[in-house]
Amino acid sequence: MLIQPTIVRALSNYRLFLEFSDGVCGEVDLSDLAGGEAFGPWRDPDFFAKVHIGPHREIKWDEEIELCADSLYLRLTGKTPEELFPKLRHEQPHA
Repeated sequence: MLIQPTIVRALSNYRLFLEFSDGVCGEVDLSDLAGGEAFGPWRDPDFFAKVHIGPHREIKWDEEIELCADSLYLRLTGKTPEELFPKLRHEQPHA
């Protein structure tokens, strides 16, 4: 069963408050992404505040800017992808 984001709220300084269906919640700092050209619209605090959960679990602002909920969960918890998706442990790397 996929862990679902249930709450997302914009905070100051390019941070998000997130809560997930397994009860994990907390703040994620996205300031490392804010300087990039792709995230330029975030410079407008009103735009950054428009964050919401999209129809496919993504954390998004508009049709062009979205982040994977799983990657944000990993940032929040410090878990590895293998811990979140145990089947990855058994995958063979592709050449």
